[in-house]
Amino acid sequence: MDARFLGIAQLVDTPSVAVVVDVMRAFTVAAWAFGQGAEKIVLAESLDEALALKGRHPDWVALKDGPPAPGFDTVNSPGLLRSLDFGGRTVVQKTTAGTVGALAVKEASLALCASFVVAGATARLLRTRKCADVTFVVTGEDGHADEDLACAQYIARRATGAGTDAAEFLRRAGESRAAAELAEGVRQGVHPDDVALCLELDRFPFAMVATLEDSLMVLRRCAVPSPTAEASI
Repeated sequence: MDARFLGIAQLVDTPSVAVVVDVMRAFTVAAWAFGQGAEKIVLAESLDEALALKGRHPDWVALKDGPPAPGFDTVNSPGLLRSLDFGGRTVVQKTTAGTVGALAVKEASLALCASFVVAGATARLLRTRKCADVTFVVTGEDGHADEDLACAQYIARRATGAGTDAAEFLRRAGESRAAAELAEGVRQGVHPDDVALCLELDRFPFAMVATLEDSLMVLRRCAVPSPTAEASI
């Protein structure tokens, strides 16, 4: 597999296959929302669009980065989401980097959103679909977020089918600037368990595929058959 690792601003052409990575915390949160029963996640372009969608669909769940705000139901924290029941509901998500990255590749033939909690399933999907050229979008810190790059590199290696030790990649993510800011309370809307939850490898057995549906970028979980024999991680 030919893998490229680019920041959002470096996306000059629309990639055929894109894996948009946001470990801390957009696509860890998205996976948890699916784990808590969400049917789909609409990735909003702005806070105003998120609120407008919520206004038109009062039963939808709207979440955002940072502290709680009027009109939003919760914040972008896996630690806070894990106690909520999203059974059958639609979630509207707007974050600083992750949703921006996904919208930047909305014309891709295959767009996946990923983090460590769905790394294995994401790699299996790339392998199952025989994706030869994959662009990994490192969303944080203008493409320099080491937690996102580490996760992207791990998925890329694992997609080859070879055994890959996750320890070094998880260590890098745990020592990243984002992890420090979450742990030290620099960011708002944070649960004390957020960093640990973001570093939980393969917590969920599904991948997350984003597609355009009626002009909206919609994220849905995608079941990936477990391999008959996958190399030990």
